[in-house]
Amino acid sequence: MTMSRLLDLDLRTGRSVIDRYLDNGYAHVRGMSSRFAGAVSAWLLVHQTEEGVRGDVVEIGTFEGRYFIALALALADDEKALGIDSFDWPSERTLDNFRKNCATHGARLDRIDAWKTNASTLTAEALRDRVGAALIRFFHIDGDHSPEPLLHDLSLATAVLHPKGLICLDDMLHPAYPFLVATVRDYLEAHPDMRVMAIIDREDIIGAAKFLLCRADAVPLYENALMKRYPQRHFTLGGDALGHHCVVLTPQPRLAVVD
Repeated sequence: MTMSRLLDLDLRTGRSVIDRYLDNGYAHVRGMSSRFAGAVSAWLLVHQTEEGVRGDVVEIGTFEGRYFIALALALADDEKALGIDSFDWPSERTLDNFRKNCATHGARLDRIDAWKTNASTLTAEALRDRVGAALIRFFHIDGDHSPEPLLHDLSLATAVLHPKGLICLDDMLHPAYPFLVATVRDYLEAHPDMRVMAIIDREDIIGAAKFLLCRADAVPLYENALMKRYPQRHFTLGGDALGHHCVVLTPQPRLAVVD
């Protein structure tokens, strides 16, 4: 993935520790999530804090921590981040690399929990036991890209989600997983209170698109704020998400010339 050294000014989060990581560290941590998505997601956590939404962060499919670190750096002082991964691919060094990356880039290890396990074997009860009393305000899913595991991960996220929280789904509309969105449709039809609030478009074939889901009554907390914060990245036609008109952010928005 190609990244300029410095983040564009309009993508800065306003938190120096996050922006330093996005500028100087993000590209050096192995992983697939785009820096564009990392910047928008970290800003959403900042926005949540400003709006009084408190809680922890969970990620399924943490790998060596590229995207996870951006989220962890955006937490308030008494919040924690849980990374769930088998941490055995491409080698058993992955967990050590993850912890080293967190320490190198300023994510405090005393506020990070690395859970070496297979997410597909977890129950909602086990996850609740692990996170304790905390509600999860941002849950990133980048696990097994097959229908049943994705539905399982979505059920875990739903069980612990803050009423105003966000579920972020990676690799949506990716050519390697062209029908994975059908699983998301199944989930939404089974959970009519949930919406695709926004789509963070892809940077390239590696840095794929992400869907941001939340409960219907939480949509107003985010959608206008995103459009106001990122006018240069706003695809103004938006997206038709099962009848809900969702926000679309893209690195280079443009419309087709038809006349």
